[in-house]
Amino acid sequence: MTGLIQFYRKPGLCPSQIEFLKSKIETAVQQSSLESVVTELCFYIEAESKDLSEQEESVLKWVLSVPFEESCLTKDTGLNKDASSLLIEVGPRLNFSTALSTNSVAICQSFGFTDIKRIEYSIRYLLTFKAGCLPSAEEEEEVLNCLHDPMTQCRYTEPLQTFDLHTNPDPVFEVDVLGKGRKALEKANETLGLAFDPWDLDYYTQLFLEKVQRNPTSVECFDLAQSNSEHSRHWFFKGRLMVDGKEWPESLFSMIMNTQSSSNDNNIIKFNDNSSAIRGYEVKSLLPDSVVGPGKFSVSENQTRHVIFTAETHNFPTGVAPFPGATTGTGGRIRDVQSTGRGAHVIAGTAGYSVGNLHIPGYPLEWEDKEEKYPPNFAPPLDVLIEASNGASDYGNKFGEPVITGFARSCGLVTAGGERREYVKPIMFSGGIGMLDGGHVTKDVPEKSMEIVKIGGPVYRIGLGGGAASSVQVQGDNQAARDFSAVQRGDAEMEQKMNRVIRACAELGEKNPIRSIHDQGAGGNGNVLKEIVEPAGGVIHADRFQLGDPTISVMELWGAEYQESNAALVRHSDLPLVTAIGQRERCPVSHVGTVTGTGRIQLENFSRDVKGGDNGRKPVDLELEHVLGSMPRKVFEMKKVKQEFSPLVYPEKLSVRDALTKVLRLPSVASKRYLTNKVDRSVTGLVAQQQCVGPLHTPLADVGVVALSHFDTVGAATAIGEQPVKGLLDSAAGARLSVAEALTNLMFALVSDIRDVKCSGNWMWPAKLEGEGVTLLEACVAMCSFMEEVGVAVDGGKDSLSMAARVGDKVVKAPGTLVISAYVGCRDITKTVTPDLKCPDGKGVLLYLPMGGEDHWRLGGSAFAQCHGQLGDEVPDVEAGRLVKGFNAVQALIADRLLTAGHDVSDGGLVTCLLEMAFAGNCGLELDIPVKAPAMKVLFAEEIGVVLELRESDLTTVTSKLSERQVPFLNLGKSVEGVKGKAANIDISLDGESVLRSPMVELRDLWEETSFRLECRQTNPHCVESEQKSLSTGTTPCYGLEFNPDEIPAVLQPAADAPKVAIIREEGSNGDREMAAAFTLAGFETWDVNMEDLVSKKISLTSFRGVAFVGGFSYADVCGSAKGWAATAKFNSVVSSELQAFKSRPDTFSLGVCNGCQLMALLGWVAPDHTAKEECSQGVFLDHNTSGRFESRFSTMRIQKSPSIMLDGMEGTVWGMWVSHGEGRMVFSKPEIRTEMEQSNLAPVQYVNDAGDPTECYPANPNGSPDGLAALCSPDGRHLAVMPHPERCVWAWQCPWMPPAYREKLKFSPWMRMFQNAYKWCTQSA
Repeated sequence: MTGLIQFYRKPGLCPSQIEFLKSKIETAVQQSSLESVVTELCFYIEAESKDLSEQEESVLKWVLSVPFEESCLTKDTGLNKDASSLLIEVGPRLNFSTALSTNSVAICQSFGFTDIKRIEYSIRYLLTFKAGCLPSAEEEEEVLNCLHDPMTQCRYTEPLQTFDLHTNPDPVFEVDVLGKGRKALEKANETLGLAFDPWDLDYYTQLFLEKVQRNPTSVECFDLAQSNSEHSRHWFFKGRLMVDGKEWPESLFSMIMNTQSSSNDNNIIKFNDNSSAIRGYEVKSLLPDSVVGPGKFSVSENQTRHVIFTAETHNFPTGVAPFPGATTGTGGRIRDVQSTGRGAHVIAGTAGYSVGNLHIPGYPLEWEDKEEKYPPNFAPPLDVLIEASNGASDYGNKFGEPVITGFARSCGLVTAGGERREYVKPIMFSGGIGMLDGGHVTKDVPEKSMEIVKIGGPVYRIGLGGGAASSVQVQGDNQAARDFSAVQRGDAEMEQKMNRVIRACAELGEKNPIRSIHDQGAGGNGNVLKEIVEPAGGVIHADRFQLGDPTISVMELWGAEYQESNAALVRHSDLPLVTAIGQRERCPVSHVGTVTGTGRIQLENFSRDVKGGDNGRKPVDLELEHVLGSMPRKVFEMKKVKQEFSPLVYPEKLSVRDALTKVLRLPSVASKRYLTNKVDRSVTGLVAQQQCVGPLHTPLADVGVVALSHFDTVGAATAIGEQPVKGLLDSAAGARLSVAEALTNLMFALVSDIRDVKCSGNWMWPAKLEGEGVTLLEACVAMCSFMEEVGVAVDGGKDSLSMAARVGDKVVKAPGTLVISAYVGCRDITKTVTPDLKCPDGKGVLLYLPMGGEDHWRLGGSAFAQCHGQLGDEVPDVEAGRLVKGFNAVQALIADRLLTAGHDVSDGGLVTCLLEMAFAGNCGLELDIPVKAPAMKVLFAEEIGVVLELRESDLTTVTSKLSERQVPFLNLGKSVEGVKGKAANIDISLDGESVLRSPMVELRDLWEETSFRLECRQTNPHCVESEQKSLSTGTTPCYGLEFNPDEIPAVLQPAADAPKVAIIREEGSNGDREMAAAFTLAGFETWDVNMEDLVSKKISLTSFRGVAFVGGFSYADVCGSAKGWAATAKFNSVVSSELQAFKSRPDTFSLGVCNGCQLMALLGWVAPDHTAKEECSQGVFLDHNTSGRFESRFSTMRIQKSPSIMLDGMEGTVWGMWVSHGEGRMVFSKPEIRTEMEQSNLAPVQYVNDAGDPTECYPANPNGSPDGLAALCSPDGRHLAVMPHPERCVWAWQCPWMPPAYREKLKFSPWMRMFQNAYKWCTQSA
């Protein structure tokens, strides 16, 4: 290698990013001397040959450049430093290839550039200051901290010449336990960072001295530390608990398992797989006829699909490196879902974040103590909240998993006893719901001669010691270098390819070659490969792994927690099938070993490292029984510590309005819009209820609901409960309230039965610190007892018991936190009730159903208390019998469609619940609460209960039904439609006395304010300002239809054979199944075709009438949206010829959606530049959204007059359509191209405002396209490119909002007509 090829591209950051960066730098250097920031990217390219041919360089430039800005890509830098400037270059640490490099190299390989080995890029910053104001060395370090994440990036002090770090991995060595006993292990514990506690040291010393009778290798010690860490083995929950010297009779785990005895027996998997599962439903499924090549989709009847759920946290990695920590947390949890049984299907995710006080610059919140310090080895809470949610969202967006519910909490306070409790160590929570084929529930027991395969990404030197690092009792006591080594990287593209392999195997039904599958997580290969061969044993060959870095040592291979990898067992005869599936999906499949039947796990070293003096010694050679068998239970000594509490004190004359000014801005209460609009909530087309509700798409939904099929209305529901602040007062009450909150959220979906509800319990606790183990025990006992009374049960969960951080010389404990994720089958996904008030016939009746016992209004642990910097002393609680009666009553009312809205009382109390319902409904309230008690208690106490809205005409019926079931209720008053928006008023009285009168919009602005402040940390501030203004003036979108969507258009000449449409996907596409379902519903014969099929000539498009280029992130959009996909289409001669031949036929049509729309623009299939030399020369491209981030919206569209065959007869339709993209702003190479498109009626779809007029205003226009352009078509109407997603909302239930009159009668949305029109055109032009 003679060096790296370099290209420079300006600018490196968009204007909004630079604006935000300047404010950060000015804050860091505490002066306004910064005059300008200019940026560029530097691409470093490693090739087998330093010299590229002219053609290779031309193609590479096309891939790396921005369309219409090719001159901005040069071989020389455009930044020149002078005496008043700093030049800082920041790029990835070079210890592993980034996901960007992996995908960039894959792009090059797709069109034949096989000598490109690695591509990385850095950002170069030229910072110019006023003369004489150059930062000091200390200030320069602060500036650098503003520019990079030190855990994953570093400064390049000079341009890179090589990626080679000249790493010399440590050789395998023996730990001399036989000669030096425990001291030898103590030394290894220190040098290898194993996090062994005294019990571990004693046990393993005895194990090797007495049972194994030999010295362990360094690899075996590292293996045992990861595989048997607290993080992996959950010693505390299975251990013996000694409370004040007396042993508790049961382990925590056994108590939790016993909850199953009082619930319905509907679990098909519990406590023994990667996820738990309950019985589901028989549905119609869309399955391909072939998984090793292009295949026709067929609708398979009576497919049993069970519901699966899992949840876990990724707290330590997220605390030190928020973005990559959260991406890998999400990826690990997705692998848990897909590795259930013999391979399962991912549907949707949930997400949660608990962080310390935010300290948002320029936005003081009076309960936050500015003097509190934070440790340098943890990211600040504000950065964690923004970057962790960015990382989790980005991963899910690229993988193709929607997030449908979640939570966010910020908490830092000092107790009455003077103890600081704060999430300095944060919680990053990730849950996932999926489905499992009825025939794939049970993994096969490993048998001799079964083959062991690894599916997924290659081995990288990353995530070393993550299991042990996460088990350190107090975070911060570990060495920073080891924390760095434990940080991982996420590659959603690879995970998606791996998921396609697993899905393909599972969709073979009885012929599924996967006999058993496990996800790779904590402990890396050492853990997953031992687990999958237990108890039979196996031999593993290091030489057979695909290495991402050839210098990997055998210990790194065995212990690294590199991501996007699973292990599976297959029969020898099925190896060719799995390999062929992997080749089609371009996903590595490595045959790494064989099941031996010896009961031992053996690792054969790299042949390169085997030396003559080794005497055949293997790096790992252990009896599985010794390391995974019945190891002795650990004993944990705990003492109960008396806590001090003080009554809540607040100003005697505090008004409700002033209290709301605080409470509505507390992050746990305030709007979560900053989280919901950057994460995909529609991908898969299976989402029936996500976070946003009402005409303004307010993030308020209580429950997430998914379908199990595109053709049925049965599904599953999930909801979350967590009440950690109340748990600080009484951990038992906090646990009960967490369960109750999950159930009061869940009750607004129509579920099978409350006793069918199962829960994942995730425990995040500083359990091994004084007093905290007892509070965890008390919480567990209370949870189990309460669940038994209610009839629900736990069937899985995880724990993270090192929730404390060292801050200076003190230890700051996080509040002990129990997150309950309830899930259950949903018998009708169309009957979900949302919180937005509908004001039926102008006014609705509001009923309150209390479930916390009679006349209790306790403020302890409430948002109101937290906003006054206190906990209080009286904590709310819940009565099980009343909760069950209320749950069942609400279910009956939902089944009879007697409710128009419903919402639970939680953080912020009853008044917040009522206000949120009005905010989402964009309406007013006229209430008189019939209670004689102090206003602050009644309004802000967080007693368990729900509020229901119903029609006045149904009041007698509903109250009679509630009385029959002995469910107490209070009639609070009315929701008022009146004149919506600014004219809506909130009028609340208490026992006849007015306590609050305010314009609704003023209170909603308070509730949204914290969210918008956070938005400014991640979004173009001008867009944030625009959205704030639009919410203040927002009205109901003026939906309108020019036809009946439920009427199927007449087909003049029905086709003898259904016309064929190819659903074309590329690496990273994720919208193919919903697209196939939409075309199938319209009558087409749909085919699964990926680009590899075209490249390898497995299929021709000659027999197809249509092609659909689907949505997603082809090659993770690393070189620009759809750039890699287009490169294959342009520069691979086979594919290019195939597509051109298809396009030139007059009997064909094409649809490109989202990424497919971007592809069609790059190829010139729409809006071509007719003045260019090429026949199809690009005239438009889809640039980054004006907001500077991914946008997930249900945006209102208007259909304009056009020749588009798919939009025939739809002119004038105004309706919502899902938007999910980061690069959707149309930029034309010449103004006249845009003029031609508009004047020739070739721009058929536009984003419109509430009045139905085309708009460029954000967020009605989510990307900033001129004139609200959302789609383009060809002059003959055969080719349509549309950025939003019609295929994700063809059913009415897929639309998150529509006017109630339409909701009551429509089965299909108007977008179904697009696919029916295509079918009609094919039959008429046959």
